[in-house]
Amino acid sequence: MAQIKVQGQTNLVRDVKSNAILNTSTSEFTAYMSKYKNREKTNDVLRGAVKEINTIKNEMKEIKSLLTKVLNK
Repeated sequence: MAQIKVQGQTNLVRDVKSNAILNTSTSEFTAYMSKYKNREKTNDVLRGAVKEINTIKNEMKEIKSLLTKVLNK
């Protein structure tokens, strides 16, 4: 696989055949993957909180509806 160094970047090379940019630094890749996984965990927590909030909102609507029915009797 023929590779050309990317100008101005010490850890990047371009694959001549596929024209892809490749990172040759395993430590940078590991750091990137760690940040990516942390970001995914944060997003999962946020999605869970949004679902929980929506559930609470629906329950509040039901309670409001039931209270309105009780008061109108």
